[in-house]
Amino acid sequence: MGWGTAIEAPDPGALARFSSELLGWPIGHEEPGTAVVVAPGGPVHLVFQQADDYRPPVWPPVDGHQRPMMHFDFQVGDLDSAVADAVALGASPAGHQPQENVRVLLDPAGHPFCSCKEADGS
Repeated sequence: MGWGTAIEAPDPGALARFSSELLGWPIGHEEPGTAVVVAPGGPVHLVFQQADDYRPPVWPPVDGHQRPMMHFDFQVGDLDSAVADAVALGASPAGHQPQENVRVLLDPAGHPFCSCKEADGS
C-alpha cells in the first residue's frame, strides 16, 4: 500500500519531469492528463493531474486570488545550492521570503514549495 497526493497542473507531464529531477525520483507512470512520480523503494507517490482551467496560486496569499492550498517543505543541507539546482530545473524564487533559513520557490506551474536548511547537527 502506498500514499501520495494529487497536484493539479496545466501540463502534468512537464511538472512530473520537473519534480522527478528535483527529487531524484523516477516517473512511474504517464498517460495523457496524468503522470506519477514515485519514491524509490518507498510507498510515496505524487500524482500530477490535468487541470484545464488551472490558475496558479498566489504567494503570499492575496484576497480574491487563488491561495496556496498546500506546499512541500524539503530539508536541505546547503540552501544556496538547493535553490540554484531548483532554479536550473525551472523553479523561480518567490518575491516574498519570510524566513532566513527557508527559501520559498515556485515550481513551473506556480505552486509554492520551500527549501529549508537542516538544523546544524541533524
